[in-house]
Amino acid sequence: MPEQTEQFVEVDGTKLWTCRQGEGFPVMLSSGGPGCCDYLAPVAATIDDLAEVYRWEQRGCGRSEAAELYTLEQCLDDLEGLRKAFGLERWVIGGHSWGANLALIYALEYPEQTAAVIHISGTSFDEDWKAAYHEGLATRGERQPDYAYPPNMEVNRQLNASKKPYQRDPGLPARLRALEIPVLVVHGDLDIRPTDMAERLVGMLPQARLEIIPGAEHVLWPDHSAELGRILRDFLQELKVQGRV
Repeated sequence: MPEQTEQFVEVDGTKLWTCRQGEGFPVMLSSGGPGCCDYLAPVAATIDDLAEVYRWEQRGCGRSEAAELYTLEQCLDDLEGLRKAFGLERWVIGGHSWGANLALIYALEYPEQTAAVIHISGTSFDEDWKAAYHEGLATRGERQPDYAYPPNMEVNRQLNASKKPYQRDPGLPARLRALEIPVLVVHGDLDIRPTDMAERLVGMLPQARLEIIPGAEHVLWPDHSAELGRILRDFLQELKVQGRV
C-alpha cells in the first residue's frame, strides 16, 4: 500500500486536514454529510496505484479547525485553496453522497481546473427523490460509513441551508447541460436514493455515464469494493487514453 502523508493546510485562516497517497494524475475525494469526517480511505486505496489521491476534511469536521460560518461558497473556496496549495494545475474532483454533489458543483464553478468528476452515491439537484429516500430510511434504514469522529450537525445544518439557493437556481439545468467535462456517476441499486434520480442527473450532463452496482447500498465499498474499484479504474484509464489526464 502506498504511504499516506497527512498534512494540515491553512486556507483563509483555517487549518484543514488533508491526506495524500499514490502516484499519478491528482484525484480529490470529498466525504459526505455534510459535516462528516473523512471516511474514504477504502475508496482511495482502490485507485492509488493509478492516481495521486487526496482526501480532506471540511472545516469543522474531524481534524480540521472549526469556523463560525459553514457555507457552500466557503467549501468551494477551500477546495480551490487546497488545489493551489498543492501546486496542482488540474485534478479529477470526486466525492461520495453530499461530497459527490460538492464535486459536481466545483466542476461547474471551476471547469478549467477540473479534468473530470467522480460522483459516487450522490443525488440530483431536484427534490423528487426525497419521498422515496425518507420511506426507505423509515422502513429499511441505512448503513453508515465508519466514522473516526462524530459528524458535526451544525456544519450539516448550515451547509444544507446554504446549498438550497444554488440547487434551486432556475439557470442550473442549463449550466449542467453545458458542462463539457466527463462525469462518472456510480450508484447502488439498493441505495434508498432511487436509481431513476441518478438517471435524471446523467441525462442532463452531456459527457456523463451511469454505472449501477447490483446489490449495493449507499455505502458501496464494504461489500462491493472490487466492483467499485473496477469502475473507477476503468474511468481513470479511459481519461488517460483520451489525453484528459
